[in-house]
Amino acid sequence: MLLGILQVAALAYLGLCALLFLMQRSMLYFPVPRDPAVPMLRLDAGGIAINVSIHEHAGTEAVIYFGGNAEDVSASVGELAAAFPGHAVYALHYRGYGGSEGTPGEAALHADAAALWKHVAARHARIAVVGRSLGSGVAVRLAAERDAARLVLITPYDSMVSVARAHYGWLPVGWLLRDRYDAVNHAPAVRAPTLLRVAGNDEVIPRASSERLFAAFASGVARMEVVPGADHNGVGFTMPRP
Repeated sequence: MLLGILQVAALAYLGLCALLFLMQRSMLYFPVPRDPAVPMLRLDAGGIAINVSIHEHAGTEAVIYFGGNAEDVSASVGELAAAFPGHAVYALHYRGYGGSEGTPGEAALHADAAALWKHVAARHARIAVVGRSLGSGVAVRLAAERDAARLVLITPYDSMVSVARAHYGWLPVGWLLRDRYDAVNHAPAVRAPTLLRVAGNDEVIPRASSERLFAAFASGVARMEVVPGADHNGVGFTMPRP
């Protein structure tokens, strides 16, 4: 009887692992519509049409923004423009979000980020990169691979595997996750002045995850601010010091 119980438990556990593997992207990405009142441009990213909400401003300075997994980034354009005066703002709607074509996934988001950088760099000489939550992983890799002027990370994490382990430690998430967003591996290559803004009461990203990311940057590149009392969605934008 004990052997039978163990076999049933093992099968149930394997079934749960299989379910997580199959449903993981629906658990990670929550596409939302965009505000049609905010101006946008349509970007061709390798044959996929991607929407980018914008705040136009002539000059050398621009901000590229990558939002959270359930965020309408068009709603953040005004706040970004206020936090970065004198900058044009480009906020990427991930594939499947805000009318963008395609399906979200790590490789796709990184490819779209590179396409957006190319578009913005042809118009502005200095580009700040800002990423919130899920988008912080996209932002770190882009800043590591491009000559960003600044990098701002809001409620950032070291890797999606680390975050998943904090919530589902009883599952082998290291084997199951397809979209890993290993920001901690890209952070050492970032040379732009970097600010990490961490929520004091973050219920989604463990403090240890943000601290591991901070420790991965080269000495003197990054600084970390903790916003006391803030939850995961309660941290605003700020422009880092030069």
